[in-house]
Amino acid sequence: MTNLQISPPAPVQTALDTLCNAGYEAYIVGGCVRDALRGAAPHDWDCTTNAKPDEICACFRDFHVIETGLQHGTVTVVIEHMPIEITTYRIDGVYADHRRPDTVTFTDSLTDDLARRDFTVNAMAYHPDRGLIDPYHGADDLHANIIRCVGSPRDRFDEDGLRILRAMRFASVLDFTIEKGTANAVHAQKTLLHHISAERIDTELTKLLCGIGAERVLTDFADVLFTVLPELEPMHGFDQCNPHHDYDVYAHTLKTVAACPPEPVLRWAALLHDSGKPHTFTTDEHGGHFYGHAVVSKEIAGRALKAMKCDRRRYDRVLLLVDQHDLVMNGTEKQLKRIVRKLGDEAAEQLLLLHKADVTAQAAC
Repeated sequence: MTNLQISPPAPVQTALDTLCNAGYEAYIVGGCVRDALRGAAPHDWDCTTNAKPDEICACFRDFHVIETGLQHGTVTVVIEHMPIEITTYRIDGVYADHRRPDTVTFTDSLTDDLARRDFTVNAMAYHPDRGLIDPYHGADDLHANIIRCVGSPRDRFDEDGLRILRAMRFASVLDFTIEKGTANAVHAQKTLLHHISAERIDTELTKLLCGIGAERVLTDFADVLFTVLPELEPMHGFDQCNPHHDYDVYAHTLKTVAACPPEPVLRWAALLHDSGKPHTFTTDEHGGHFYGHAVVSKEIAGRALKAMKCDRRRYDRVLLLVDQHDLVMNGTEKQLKRIVRKLGDEAAEQLLLLHKADVTAQAAC
């Protein structure tokens, strides 16, 4: 894997060449290296250099330069309509707010810069002529499908509590395993998420939910999910006492999530669709029942999504799907037309997909 050649897009190569021709070091770094080594197309291409911010600006005086975050050493250069973020090698100071460093110190050491990054798979740098720079063995972890913090997991999470959810998100999206020491710190330091804004949590949790490993990750780290969405904790271990359900409410919920297409509205609706069950449970000689649980689930979903400060479109659509998910489906053309008339084409299709996933997740095959 370490011998794999990475070919940056022409604008990125121009950025590297411009800095190197001016006498500076320059590398692509972080997620773009990780994705390229996996054979996936990077979404963004970031660069790192020993050039200071004013020196970066001087190198690119013939290009459009955006002073994104000069205090943290970050400049965005637009080359052929592609924005490229270029950051000076730096060492981060104390993270008093568990979100961002109070101070940064610029350094000439690439290794020191990579040491401040969250996970080993994100702490690699590459230059087409110099090859891969990987002091923390990220390529080995990438090959082994492992998410591991750079250095001390407790220190990395104490610096930025969002990294707790990022570890889970990468494990879900990449279908990786979180290394034991890192996993232990995720559980131990989950309350650091209370320092993180709802918007940042929503972004990471949405990506996590849409990952291939969402069911596994949210099973293993249920306590972390309940830290940010306490409304869901009553589902955990709640026996449905019903011959049609092989799983407790939480396990069924995660299987429904996994059975839905990986689209944010559907995955959020699946996560919240049965949240009202523990609050509506009754029993009789036929077993457990949850009469009216969709109405209560809708109320809980509304509170949860408001707390996450999600966008209005997702909020409205998820609540609609949760409210309607328990509709008895007979599969007739007449009923399908009625649902389409009531909800519209897109919402009707989403409801049918959610219903199919819900039924699929009821019993073990």
